[in-house]
Amino acid sequence: MRRLEQVMALVVAAGLAVISYWLFFSWAGGGGVRDRSGPKPALEPLLESTDSSKIKARPSP
Repeated sequence: MRRLEQVMALVVAAGLAVISYWLFFSWAGGGGVRDRSGPKPALEPLLESTDSSKIKARPSP
């Protein structure tokens, strides 16, 4: 009887592990190692130049 309890505990633990693994990846969008993109840049390059001649001064009150 003790051996049966141990086997059933392993079966239940394995079943819960498989279910949690399946739910995690289905909720995460199904992505795995193959679907990962490369690292994203910390700052994206500016589209416009920061030329000081284009900056307009605010009129004084």
